[in-house]
Amino acid sequence: MNLHIAVLPGDGIGPEVTAGAVQVINAVAQRFDHSVTFTQADVGGASIDRYGTPLSQECLTICEKADSIILGAVGGSKWDSLPGELRPEAGLLGLRKHFELYANLRPVLLFDELRAACPLKPEFVKNGIDIMIVRELTGGMYFGKRGRIDTPDVGRSESEPESESRSGSRSESESESGSGSTKETYAFDTEAYSALEIRRIAITAFEAARLRKRRLTNVDKANVLESSRLWREIINSVKDSYPDVSLEHLYVDNASMQLIKRPSSFDVIVTSNMFGDILSDEASQIVGSIGVLPSASLGAKGKLFTFGMYEPAHGSAPDIAGKDIANPIAAILSAAMMFRYSFGLQDEASAIESAVKRALAAGFRTADIALQGENPVGTTDMTATITSFI
Repeated sequence: MNLHIAVLPGDGIGPEVTAGAVQVINAVAQRFDHSVTFTQADVGGASIDRYGTPLSQECLTICEKADSIILGAVGGSKWDSLPGELRPEAGLLGLRKHFELYANLRPVLLFDELRAACPLKPEFVKNGIDIMIVRELTGGMYFGKRGRIDTPDVGRSESEPESESRSGSRSESESESGSGSTKETYAFDTEAYSALEIRRIAITAFEAARLRKRRLTNVDKANVLESSRLWREIINSVKDSYPDVSLEHLYVDNASMQLIKRPSSFDVIVTSNMFGDILSDEASQIVGSIGVLPSASLGAKGKLFTFGMYEPAHGSAPDIAGKDIANPIAAILSAAMMFRYSFGLQDEASAIESAVKRALAAGFRTADIALQGENPVGTTDMTATITSFI
């Protein structure tokens, strides 16, 4: 099989962990007799430095010609002073939007070899942790209208008492000036979802549950947010087509607690862009480290064997960039997801996952998952060890 992969190293530790993924992909391709071509492009901060934009047309063209994308990470304090549309993260959001990659799959698995790194009480995880978080990726607050405006009324519900809104900031400012004309600067970010956006991510989640333990948990904030009320209505309507899948609803604050209290009870979680971003990071910590959490971003109604973008769930971690201490496992497991979901090559995906488990079983740990008294290895050595088990 001939595979063409766009490689976007990005910023911070992105180039280091992406290099690890490429090394493992090459080893798998050699073992299973595939031909693989890599084409590299800049995105995020690296693209800003080179092109003045976080997502160049050159990058888009390279990705359009590829069968899938491997991405490292974007962002860093170097670019924090730039306006939102020019920051590195805008490049990542632009890729998701351009390729309509609306379904983000984040498996959260507690490796037996890393049970000691789990911060929860043993009785909470005695049945293991194996969760698939399905996060909507191209809607919600990250893509809604936003801005700033000098008026005391923006963003206030008509039913909300004026004196109680914004923690009383208006009444305080007015009393200080002795006038009702003082204006405050307000910032707003809009959470908006269409029925179509919710329905397609719901279908992806129910289909994912069908391939697993047939249990789906919807996470929203329907007791407060109108967008969540529509979200829940659509989830319930899609449920009618999946009578074999059980469905529960949790408010996001309760869900965050239940992930700690009863993580083994979850199978598939479906939620919005913002909530999914937060909950998946929380979930990463209960399995030891965000450094082992991969992700797949898919479109085409989330079906298998389609174009996708694969990236570790962690950020660019610029404070440890270039020190050869970053954990490459999340990037490597993202490559396994690529073989499974974009190429339909299950044996190749399993070979990568098995190699990671064997490296962990042999006692190899990077600093983020090493316990006191253990000698951690660096990014390069961990990659080499995993590659040797392919």
